[in-house]
Amino acid sequence: MATLTVTHTESVTLNGAARGSTNSLSITGVDDVYHRIVTCPANNETRLVDFHSSVADAGAADTGVTGMDVQNVKYIRVTNMDGTNPVTLGLCIDQGEDDTAADATTSVLLSAGESYVMGTPHDGINTGTNANFVTNLVDLEGIEVQPGGNAVQCEIFVASVV
Repeated sequence: MATLTVTHTESVTLNGAARGSTNSLSITGVDDVYHRIVTCPANNETRLVDFHSSVADAGAADTGVTGMDVQNVKYIRVTNMDGTNPVTLGLCIDQGEDDTAADATTSVLLSAGESYVMGTPHDGINTGTNANFVTNLVDLEGIEVQPGGNAVQCEIFVASVV
C-alpha cells in the first residue's frame, strides 16, 4: 500500500504582492491506480471510466472501459490536455445506486488545460433535481468527455484502496 500526495498551488502577483496558496492532501492505503491519456474524437462522447458496487461488476462489457469499485475510489482527476479547445465533462449519476445505466448526468465545461478533481464517487454527487440534493448524495456511475469540433486528449487519474 502507498500514500498518494496531491498538492494544489495557486500563484499570482497583483500590484506587486504575491497571492495564492499551497494545499496538500494525503490519501493512505492506495493500492490501485488507473491512469490514462485518452484521445477523444471530435463531436463524440468518450467514456473514460465506470464505477460499480464491486470489482466483479466493474468490468462493464457494454462500455469497454475500465471499471472501478465505487466504494474504494478516493481520488479522481480529469485534465483537458488540449491547448486551445474546451471539452464537456459528463458526470454520469446512478441515483438508484443499482449498478445500472446512469439515471442523470451533470455536465462541467473544462477549458483548455483545466482539470476537474473530486474525492470519492460513492455518495459523492447529485444533480440537484431532488429537494434534498445536499443531503441525498448518490454514486457517480461513470465519466464521459465530449469535445466540440476538434479531437482532444484528456488525462484521467483515479486512485483507490482495497
